[in-house]
Amino acid sequence: MLAPFFTALVMTDPIRLSKRLIEVIGCSRREAELYIEGGWVTVDGEVVDEPQFKVTEQTVALLPDAVLTAPEPVTILFHQLPELTVDAAHTLISPATLSPEHRFGTRPLKGHFLRLTSAAPLQHNAAGLLVFTQDWKILRKLTDDLAKLEQEYVVEVTGDIIEHGLSRLNQGRTIKGKVLPPVKASWQNETRLRIVLKNPTPGLLAALCASVGLTPVSIKRIRIGGVSMGKLPAGQWRYLAKTEKF
Repeated sequence: MLAPFFTALVMTDPIRLSKRLIEVIGCSRREAELYIEGGWVTVDGEVVDEPQFKVTEQTVALLPDAVLTAPEPVTILFHQLPELTVDAAHTLISPATLSPEHRFGTRPLKGHFLRLTSAAPLQHNAAGLLVFTQDWKILRKLTDDLAKLEQEYVVEVTGDIIEHGLSRLNQGRTIKGKVLPPVKASWQNETRLRIVLKNPTPGLLAALCASVGLTPVSIKRIRIGGVSMGKLPAGQWRYLAKTEKF
């Protein structure tokens, strides 16, 4: 009787993607990490931007237009919902919630969603433009210079405005001995007030509305300095463009 014949299956131990890329293209470890973190390396056709990602027999390739530079820090503009905390908003930022209108020409990487810091906090219960950044220069700008930057809000209101209410808002108000700063106020429609001001302290927008007989129903920030949120649906985000400056 013939003895049974066994074929041994050779299994390859998983190794780091960076090490496999070195084997494939003959680069240095640092170069491999830069290519991978920059989103220029695919595993079975899918971009993977984690050098520590484990691979076995998958096909690892370098994209033909790869650039050997460290990925630039990103800044993300998120349309915050009023019921969310900043931490909750942070968890919603992912490739799936990138605004469809802003997908063209973008390359969302996992690294873009790490080490994000929130800057320029919103008014209490306000919605609208919320900024998350990896860029220390933008974080410093929105921390040290925030008081100098205009912020534009759209406030949905109820009630009847007092006589010459807009003019009084634009000139500054004094309520119970407290001086409220002048703002740029105008009507967008019958129930929607546009208010532009600098360095709004907590509760200031509600106090401004109340000083002229109005009650705010909702508050939405749409601009900080020279950066507008644009047509960004609630709960979605986009990248800050290189041409945009706060």
